[in-house]
Amino acid sequence: MSDTSTGPKIAVIYYSSTGNVHELAKSVVEGAEKAGADVRLRKVREIVPDDVVATNTAWANHRADTDGIPIAAPDDMTWADGVIFGSPTRFGNVSSQMKHFLDSLGGLWAQGLLADKVYSGFTSTSTQHGGQESTLLALYNSVYHFGGIIAAPGYTDPIKFVDGNPYGTSHVVGQGDIPVDDTARGAAQHQGARVAAIARITRALRN
Repeated sequence: MSDTSTGPKIAVIYYSSTGNVHELAKSVVEGAEKAGADVRLRKVREIVPDDVVATNTAWANHRADTDGIPIAAPDDMTWADGVIFGSPTRFGNVSSQMKHFLDSLGGLWAQGLLADKVYSGFTSTSTQHGGQESTLLALYNSVYHFGGIIAAPGYTDPIKFVDGNPYGTSHVVGQGDIPVDDTARGAAQHQGARVAAIARITRALRN
């Protein structure tokens, strides 16, 4: 990723089983980098047993295809001025893999090391209105406890009136047959750029 020492540091931390959230994450990274941020792309650790993953070809293939992406660690949280989380919807909530990562941050939270950072989120669902907003709101509950600053995209760019989700970027993937489209990619790029811009301000205030 870019090495811009004067720019804000943004961690894009996501979970994706079959690749849709991964595609959104790449666009978030692109938007943040274009806004001058130093970006880390990290995936959370898979906690589902290998034999279960192997029963789903798309899941197994995506896991192999993204083997080179580093696993998210607590250091990525302390390094970042802003963190953008991505997770597919699981019954209106974040995935168990993402929740496992969030739950591992208690030590950093207790030290106040998660406070005053900028946070945002993105998601995907199989069906329209399949829990996109509730997933992002559930994610933001953790941010409240962190003492973080939520930078939702709102309707701050024309693309958001097309995408239609002020809480964060989202996309309906069907049964894996609806690829991430230009609208979702544009919304994700805008979200990355917006978080980077706000993190630049908060970083300057802290310094």
